[in-house]
Amino acid sequence: MISWFEKHNKISLLITIIIAGIIFYMSSQIFEQGIGSGGIGFKALAYHLIAFFSLAFFLSVSLVKGKNKGLLLTAIVISIIYGILDEIHQFFVPGRASSIYDIFLNSFGIILASTLYLISLEYRTRKHYSPSL
Repeated sequence: MISWFEKHNKISLLITIIIAGIIFYMSSQIFEQGIGSGGIGFKALAYHLIAFFSLAFFLSVSLVKGKNKGLLLTAIVISIIYGILDEIHQFFVPGRASSIYDIFLNSFGIILASTLYLISLEYRTRKHYSPSL
């Protein structure tokens, strides 16, 4: 399935843009305490991890395309910068707060997605090029 998204990297890029738009929209909304205002609730934890995992994963797939692992670092940096900018954006939204904790959660989701994608690349490369016994 990942290889399909690599071959159709324009679709992966479109998904990345849609996810970034959803993150921006959600950051503009006011939520109950613990969900969007710097709390440590389960919903906030899940949202940050899933949203930024998805963003980084599809950005990585659309840039790397299964071939150029060097662009993985670029995808990580872009995703982390977007996570920081998201928190700065929340600072200016009435009823919202920015949090360093949220930046760490975002970054954890990004690093997790990038690591899993790299493992996938390595596994597929070794499986494809390993000599038969």
